[in-house]
Amino acid sequence: MKNFFPVLILTIALFFSCKENPENDIITFKFIQVNDVYEIAPLSGGKYGGMARVAHVSDSIKKENPNTFMFMAGDFVNPSLLGTIKVDGERIYGKQMVEVMNAMNFDLVTFGNHEFDLKEKHLQKRLNESTFPWMSANTRHIINGKNELFAVQKEKDTISVSDTFKITINDSNGNQINIGFLGVTIPSNPKDYVYYGDMYSESKRAYNELKNEVDIVFGLTHLEIEQDTELLKQIPEIPLIMGGHEHNAMSVPVGNSKVTKADANAKTIYIHTLSYNTKTKELKIDSELFFIDDKIASEPKVEAIVNKWVSILDLKIKEVIEDPNEVIYSADTPLDGTDSASRSIQTNLGDIITEAMAWSYNNEVDAAIVNGGSIRIDDMLPPDLSSLDVFRILPFGGGILKVDIKGKLLKEVLDFGKSKRGTGAYLQRYNITEGPKGEWLIGGKKIRNIKTYTIAFSDFLLKGYDIPFLTSENKGIKKVYTPTDDEVAHDIRKAIILYLKSKK
Repeated sequence: MKNFFPVLILTIALFFSCKENPENDIITFKFIQVNDVYEIAPLSGGKYGGMARVAHVSDSIKKENPNTFMFMAGDFVNPSLLGTIKVDGERIYGKQMVEVMNAMNFDLVTFGNHEFDLKEKHLQKRLNESTFPWMSANTRHIINGKNELFAVQKEKDTISVSDTFKITINDSNGNQINIGFLGVTIPSNPKDYVYYGDMYSESKRAYNELKNEVDIVFGLTHLEIEQDTELLKQIPEIPLIMGGHEHNAMSVPVGNSKVTKADANAKTIYIHTLSYNTKTKELKIDSELFFIDDKIASEPKVEAIVNKWVSILDLKIKEVIEDPNEVIYSADTPLDGTDSASRSIQTNLGDIITEAMAWSYNNEVDAAIVNGGSIRIDDMLPPDLSSLDVFRILPFGGGILKVDIKGKLLKEVLDFGKSKRGTGAYLQRYNITEGPKGEWLIGGKKIRNIKTYTIAFSDFLLKGYDIPFLTSENKGIKKVYTPTDDEVAHDIRKAIILYLKSKK
């Protein structure tokens, strides 16, 4: 009995010292952020990217901290060359990506603008196949004239795509916090089955509905960086937005908050380590941009799924191209198809594409223009180019239009493309240069406002998505010629392949 009281006192002292240790009030959790992923396999001959490698990194972090969560900030079901092929008579349209992401156990995704490239029935199939939750506060499914929540339809249940999402986190010290997320999508891809609410007002509405139910609210968005920045200015209480859309890595401070975006195609991912003090309510965020390269192992289960789809692609592409690996062109240097270059500078690959566009009309045009965002390969191509490479470069395909356009409008188009450097609206050009004073030249001569020029445009550009005022209805457009099915210009990929073969 004489030893009882010292032991009791020691126990009480230890109890109170533990409770008074400030570190015991801190709960630490991690976010893994990816965005704009179109390729499930590594790029550059295996050097960069690869979703199986991301899975390995995620699993490794989770072993150290079970409170680790993985997020996709939009743009993943489309586009890719793999998504354009048919299996059992139906195009894949992102099925491969959903299967890979299911195996990776993503915790939350939001819609990107390219999710809505799919027709309504195809997007619904991808939603139904997904085992991860979707979230969006400003997109709605138009059904019978009504704006309804998108829904994941399972055999015995229907799960609505909610405006917000909540996660409860517990740790070994007995701490518990609730965190919330809101997400919005850029309204840049109008579809007759999609309603877009205002990004900012819907974000505020979602935040106000969520803020009293959780300790912290985060953003998971697919917006232009200027829009993300404005969102944080309007809702400064959000400490972190995990965003997508730009394709190049960035961390942009906005007051006491920040927006982060990783490189497209999982060449990098963001690993956010968050420490929250449950007493003081203070949050600290340490964000690391982590490179995914060939030094990282692949998670076997995900790698098996990736290899399955790559094998399917190899078989199916041979049904379209007789010899997909035939070398059709040998360049002096590697061709730059990276997103960072295609969306910022005139590239040697952009030269080839636009030269082929002019060639498809027997060079009976003054110039040619394609938006850098059409180039989706996000890779450095070896000097020896194959037919398969061309399809990987431009998975969207599409036609080449011959357009008679007034010089004044043409200059406005070129100025707009220049102002959008760093985005998909940046323009790759043929026979158009910028003079020493910033003036635009065709064939070395200044573009005249009143003169009509004949320009080869990718058909996407005339839809007004990247350049809102560039449509066939614009008074500056005098004539639009659309090629027939049997003309070279009917498919930009066919035009490039035939052009390059003609140079051999």
